Amino acid sequence: MCGIVAAYGVIDPEKCERMLARIHHRGPDDTGRVQLENAWLGHQRLSIMDVSGGKQPIADDTDSAYVVGNGEIYNHEDIRDVLSEVRFATDSDTESAFRLVLRDGAAALHEVRGMFALAMAHTDGRGAVARDPIGIKPLYWARLDGVTIFASELRAFDVEDQPFVEAFPPGHVWTPDTTGDLTAEGALVRFADAVPVEVRPVRNAPDKQWTEEDLGQIRDVLSDSIRRHMMSDVPVGVFLSGGLDSAIVAAVAAKVADEKGERLPTFAVGTEGSADLLAARAVAEFLGTDHHEIVPTPDDLEEALDEAVTVIEHFDPALVRSAVPNLLLAREAVKHVKVVLTGEGADELFAGYEYVHVDEFSTPEALQAELVRSIESLHELNLQRCDRTTMNYGLEARVPFLDATVMRELLTLPAEWKLKIHDRVEKQLLREAFDGTVPYDIIWRGKEQFGDGSGAKDVLSALVEKEKAKEGAQDAEPPTVEHGWALRSDEEIAYYRTWHRSFSGVRPDRTLGAFATA
Repeated sequence: MCGIVAAYGVIDPEKCERMLARIHHRGPDDTGRVQLENAWLGHQRLSIMDVSGGKQPIADDTDSAYVVGNGEIYNHEDIRDVLSEVRFATDSDTESAFRLVLRDGAAALHEVRGMFALAMAHTDGRGAVARDPIGIKPLYWARLDGVTIFASELRAFDVEDQPFVEAFPPGHVWTPDTTGDLTAEGALVRFADAVPVEVRPVRNAPDKQWTEEDLGQIRDVLSDSIRRHMMSDVPVGVFLSGGLDSAIVAAVAAKVADEKGERLPTFAVGTEGSADLLAARAVAEFLGTDHHEIVPTPDDLEEALDEAVTVIEHFDPALVRSAVPNLLLAREAVKHVKVVLTGEGADELFAGYEYVHVDEFSTPEALQAELVRSIESLHELNLQRCDRTTMNYGLEARVPFLDATVMRELLTLPAEWKLKIHDRVEKQLLREAFDGTVPYDIIWRGKEQFGDGSGAKDVLSALVEKEKAKEGAQDAEPPTVEHGWALRSDEEIAYYRTWHRSFSGVRPDRTLGAFATA
């Protein structure tokens, strides 16, 4: 919902202001900051919860502690019930997490459910910075001489600081050194795992088949999560990719909207006649949503390409291909809503990717381990693309499949049920659980990568070849990426060159991840 900048130690307010200005797009509704003796907190606000009263930084009762936050705390009402003795100053979900930490310490972050990056500071020098366990919301930091600085995006940092920037690890909290040594690095402690430890062991399935009760459990836990992710004081929509996952999200969200007497806005993008566009249209007609289509021309996609690489701060081809149409989609959606739900995470929970259905992952134990690994990597891949393409236009994307309760329930299902054996297709469990809620052809439609189904892949591949021929790149040495990072294809080389113009000092091995293939 926002962008944050925080600094602890020897503060340069002008530098902090520059950094905050560079992420104005993340929160165009308001700007706030507070400077203490050894800390500076800045906030760009996208007003979603407590629109009129939730301005940040938020202070405690004595103006001795402050917080800025990015994201949403979905159990903030439950936290308020626990803190019944506290008199809250706002209805903001960020204040709920803030007050909990003030009362119980940083360890209480384990009880916070949502997507968040939080920075707190006290007048006595104490403070805390934390990121949600999966890393749905971005956070980067640089530990420099005398100061530790944090920001929501790579492009917030000054060029001279880029070599020192790292991705702040999900599920961790950092506290500054309070001994008076401003060159000390402080303490970094894990407060939660991306995937709860207790769900990692493989559960046996002696009957080798699920029951209607199992399917009902899947429906219930996902439907409950989608309902909670529609928490908002502003309109909420759904990105419809034309695939199974977003169709399920839209089906539940449309029901919730109907219960409120509203019509759910949905948004789809694709070149004329593309598979994704046609499939999304069928889902929207079936559900009766207020549907919006973006039909880019090849020129539109070409125009958005360089911007997409800079916006997502990445050069992985799979991410770039999907980012280009997603940027166009977000630019249109923000004219109608401030929040959208997406289907991110379903493939990791239900083994939807084709690469996991090979001999290497043919046992339940191997498949479970790979699903856990892929979820732990999402913050530097799909979630990075998802966050940046939407927040570039002040639009918040939410991912109900990655709710902590959903993961705890669905990863305790036998991994054997997710293998493509006994004539099953990928994600058979999920398909059966929601059979009848969306059109039959969509429930049983095969998976396509978003950039492929939207028609963007072919257009972008042709652009890469055109640029390669124009510049004579086939005869030139490919650019060198230091620190052991190898470029894997002509397409990745092309995107890296664009990325390098904005982030020449950033070390990819400290800030980015990569898919298995380019």
